[in-house]
Amino acid sequence: VVMLSSAAAVWLFYVQHQFEDAYWNRKETWTYEQATLNGSSFYNLPRWLHWATGNIGYHHIHHLNPKVPGYQLPDCFDENPVLQKAKYLSMRESLATAKLALWDEDAQRLISFKDNSRRT
Repeated sequence: VVMLSSAAAVWLFYVQHQFEDAYWNRKETWTYEQATLNGSSFYNLPRWLHWATGNIGYHHIHHLNPKVPGYQLPDCFDENPVLQKAKYLSMRESLATAKLALWDEDAQRLISFKDNSRRT
């Protein structure tokens, strides 16, 4: 049980930062707001799973303001249209993120090893 719940927790945090068009920027153009809203996703889980995970699907809001309590994240999301612009990631789409391992500087996106081998 501990191993399974630990693996689920790691997965929940992993997928919210590892999606194809995640914002990664090392340059002087990096901004906190861009990194917050575009560097983590809204994990669009069923309502019961949001509840069971303490609303971790609203992870981008947590990055913007960690002081917002987990139970207020859904209301915060619903009341602020700018927060609704985050990348939506469904459970099905999240499975595809497991293959993303490399950052393509030119394309500004995450790619798989297979995608990288096609380029060279």
